[in-house]
Amino acid sequence: MMEKIKALFVKYKEIILYVFFGGLTTVVNFVVYLGLKNLLGVPMVASNITAWAVSVLFAYVTNKLYVFESRDMTPRAIVRELVSFVAARLFSGVVDTGMLVVLVDFCHMNDVIVKIMAQVVVVILNYIFSKLWIFKKGKEE
Repeated sequence: MMEKIKALFVKYKEIILYVFFGGLTTVVNFVVYLGLKNLLGVPMVASNITAWAVSVLFAYVTNKLYVFESRDMTPRAIVRELVSFVAARLFSGVVDTGMLVVLVDFCHMNDVIVKIMAQVVVVILNYIFSKLWIFKKGKEE
């Protein structure tokens, strides 16, 4: 039984780690967002943008080192990956913020429910970008 579990982990290691660290990234995003918005009274969009920036930095480090195991630490590789990573996250951040604005401000939905829905979309987009564009290049060079 343990051998089967180990074999499954090895086979799906990247996805398992992506989901794990993506979950932690989501926690970071929510803690920063809710802390700024609810505890400090920062406006919704400003709270969301700040939460996005903090979670992008956390996600870059964990994705680079643990998920996609990109070990190239040359300045060139780090800059290329980081710029690509931030560009992809900017796109998904716009999707996240856009969903909040449209669904909360115009459709009058609960911001926490919309934030959860947006995170599902964001996680899927971010995995596709990371797998097919950002960290794949680092393995080819």
